Amino acid sequence: MIGDFLASTAIAAIEWQDVVMLAVGVLLLYLGIARKYEPLLLIPIGFGAILVNLPLTGLIDDGGLLRYFYFGIESGIFPPLIFLGIGALTDFGPLLAQPRTFLLGAAAQFGIFATLIGARALGFDFAESASIAIIGGADGPTAIFLTSRLAPHLLGPIAVAAYSYMALVPVIQPPIIRLLTSRTERRVVMGDVKPVSRRVKIIFPIATTIVAGLVIPASVPLIGMLMLGNLLRESGVANRLSQTAQNELINIVTIFLGTAIGSRMDAAGFLTLQTLLIIGLGLVAFSVGTAAGVLLGKVMYVLTGGKVNPMIGAAGVSAVPMAARVVQKVGQEENPKNFLLMHAMGPNVAGVIGSAVAAGILLALGG
Repeated sequence: MIGDFLASTAIAAIEWQDVVMLAVGVLLLYLGIARKYEPLLLIPIGFGAILVNLPLTGLIDDGGLLRYFYFGIESGIFPPLIFLGIGALTDFGPLLAQPRTFLLGAAAQFGIFATLIGARALGFDFAESASIAIIGGADGPTAIFLTSRLAPHLLGPIAVAAYSYMALVPVIQPPIIRLLTSRTERRVVMGDVKPVSRRVKIIFPIATTIVAGLVIPASVPLIGMLMLGNLLRESGVANRLSQTAQNELINIVTIFLGTAIGSRMDAAGFLTLQTLLIIGLGLVAFSVGTAAGVLLGKVMYVLTGGKVNPMIGAAGVSAVPMAARVVQKVGQEENPKNFLLMHAMGPNVAGVIGSAVAAGILLALGG
């Protein structure tokens, strides 16, 4: 009886690949808890990775708990709900006060299309290449939304790469910023951001949704929910709905989403050469996007006679508000009198819109 019991345990069924992935899950937990790298993302992802790599649990089988969690990703429900919460949390004022920062958000999307070409050259088909390239937007929900439609078999490594690079923004971006800018440029102090009227803030989400719907219909599930959340925030008459979207809704969905992402990190599907290529290409996409934003920032620095700090271009990736905080931190290190957070939030929220638009374009092209 003792022998039969021991044979039925997971200890008898575990393989070295499972052990490796359990270690990966623990590493993600370490980064989230000890190093505080986006714990709201990495803790559920890491724990989901541990759950799915414990043999014989049946959690990801039909009828298993994590299979139901994953349905929210597979059906495309979770990413728009996350965007609803992001919209309710986001103040578009810095962007509307400085419309030129739209260009910085657009420039940062260059990493997506450059990586698309690179992935195609490495043998991935268009759907797979587009799904890999969208990692460059540093927007986890957008990456999940696009991949679930174009290349669902790659969802595990792409989702993990996208969220990992979002969490590692404070590690990846500063060296790129310092490499591409001079100390003089990094020390530039920008003036105060002018306030924007409530009327403009109300018109913006409505107009943006209509324009996006007419020009790029495939982007509306993300853009529409982002703008609905923002309209709830700015209308001033739906505070209960706005607060729910900002707190309870986005927190609940984040738990389900993160755990479901981790559940796709099983050893059989993750420990492959293809996964390593995807993670590597994702890093290239994110780095190129950051660099493109900074380089356009340098052009603005020259055209404005030194009034624009080129570092704010790094915030053009849509990791809100992590990328803007990185710019603020680097600026403070160079010049304690430098307060760039609000200026960086302009291209940062433009990047959110830009990545959703890029996903819509890729989805339309990919059928």
